[in-house]
Amino acid sequence: MRIAFLEDDRDQAQLLQLWLEEAGHVCMHFETSEQFLKEIGRESYDLIMLDWVLPHMSGVEVMKLIRENHDWPIPILFVTQRDQEKDIVEALEAGADDYMAKPVKKLELLARVGALARRASVLRDAEESTIELPPFSIDFANREIQTHGEKIKLTQKEYELAAFLFRNIGRVVSRSHLLESVWGTNPDINTRTVDTHISRIRQKLAITPETGWRLSAIYQHGYRLERLTNIEE
Repeated sequence: MRIAFLEDDRDQAQLLQLWLEEAGHVCMHFETSEQFLKEIGRESYDLIMLDWVLPHMSGVEVMKLIRENHDWPIPILFVTQRDQEKDIVEALEAGADDYMAKPVKKLELLARVGALARRASVLRDAEESTIELPPFSIDFANREIQTHGEKIKLTQKEYELAAFLFRNIGRVVSRSHLLESVWGTNPDINTRTVDTHISRIRQKLAITPETGWRLSAIYQHGYRLERLTNIEE
């Protein structure tokens, strides 16, 4: 999972980042609200972790800006020294999905992060099921996609990219996020690989407004798969 973490205490941040990366997550740490909000505006993540007490802007204020300016309901976890009941209630009512008081315990942190990831999954338990999104049928267990009952011949990476997009319908996903999630690759490499594969799956799956779907390039951000109409199943 791709995590953006806002924390101004470097020692605390390094420890939590170490735990998360040891568990297989990609964790990007930011020390200032300004730097963090700029990054969130141009990159995509699966989870956000916020401290509350920060210079210039509180974590709650940062969260409100995220909720106001991003249509994707990304899960937000607060990790903070503030542990009074009124603080927890304020954060949750303002849009937080979960709340942890410092000092944080490693196993509890990883468990909460995992729970938020499962809760936020657009297609929960999709790896073991087949879902119908007419005219598409995605069989995650057998790694197949059909349109109108016909299996579409896809390469391994084309399937993985298409499956990732179907799990994130309506969400703008950055090219670097796609590279990390589908190719497991350093996001600093040339993104032409993503663009080429996007073009191929758009063509092979016939993702067009006529079929009720659109796969759009979002300038300076990435791509978004959208369902345009409700097609009767």
